[in-house]
Amino acid sequence: MIAVAKKNIFKIKPYVPGKPMAEVRRELGLNSVIKLASNESPFGPSPKVERAMAHAAKQVNRYPDGSCYYLRRALARKLKVSENQLIFGNGSDELIVLAIRAFASQGDEVIMAKPSFLIYAIATQLEGAKPVYVPLRNFRYDLMSMKAAITAKTKIIFIGNPDNPSGTYVTKSQVENFLKDVSPDVIVFFDEAYFEFVHSRRTDYPDTIALLKKYPNVVTTRTFSKLYGLAGLRIGYGVADAGIVDVLNRLREPFNVNVIAQEAALACLNDTVYYRAVAQKIEDQRKYFIDNFCKLGLSFVETVTNFMLLNVGSNSSRVAQKLLKQGVIIRDMAGWGLKGYIRVTIGTKQENRKFIKALRGIL
Repeated sequence: MIAVAKKNIFKIKPYVPGKPMAEVRRELGLNSVIKLASNESPFGPSPKVERAMAHAAKQVNRYPDGSCYYLRRALARKLKVSENQLIFGNGSDELIVLAIRAFASQGDEVIMAKPSFLIYAIATQLEGAKPVYVPLRNFRYDLMSMKAAITAKTKIIFIGNPDNPSGTYVTKSQVENFLKDVSPDVIVFFDEAYFEFVHSRRTDYPDTIALLKKYPNVVTTRTFSKLYGLAGLRIGYGVADAGIVDVLNRLREPFNVNVIAQEAALACLNDTVYYRAVAQKIEDQRKYFIDNFCKLGLSFVETVTNFMLLNVGSNSSRVAQKLLKQGVIIRDMAGWGLKGYIRVTIGTKQENRKFIKALRGIL
């Protein structure tokens, strides 16, 4: 007899990640492949972080510290929050899933933008709750319409800030005007995976952690996967009211953050000079993209992140396949309901030039 799975599982369209470079090399017989599809850092971690990883690798025969003690202490000091306001996850994705599992049940509603990060909807449907979609307006969150969508069944509102795939953000004044009318019984979840690319460059970017003092229903998550270059180690963190953190910790798997990830993240916090330089390189290459997109006569969304949403003016799936055959992996956005658009991660100078050359030849 075969066990019968929950019915709502079969309603879910599985998340499809960007193709790995090794797979494309094998399938197409290519020697040189670049990946600009998953918003990863092309520069990798700093030498300090690499040394910390090598040292931590000698400890992998032991279980990691389940509380992330040293990382928790350092991050609490950096963010000026209490240690019991922090929770760590196997990527910030895990914290998104835990929040929905904790606060949304069968028949509840979870508000999210469309298009936005696909995990919001997948995790919501797994719990039997209903995703309530609010379309982006000019590729920006429509907080007024999100507020209007709140009902007695609403449990969580997700705000990607900056958002994926648009790369845009909501401002300090917009967030404060939004929060004052939201019931304290509704979790307002700020997914700030791309926080490090925008917070020091835009004065109108909201400080959601500071807002916790006034709005204890706010949850903010960030990750070490993007700017810090630890995507392969899977480590993120959340900041919230101690009561919310306590609930999430009751659901969290023990030892969910491995020992190498903990030591690497701690070293990241102690190497601001390196990562400030990485952010500047990405900013310089973003300007390179903008300049060349304008020369090609292509429209794009003005982003504050390490990726750009680009209208290729034709069948995006065809363009994506032609780029793939030339060893350039990007993200076709047709599956997100953005026909004609591709999303491209900002890579190194050499990778970006290869992409522009290939794109120019195709168009």
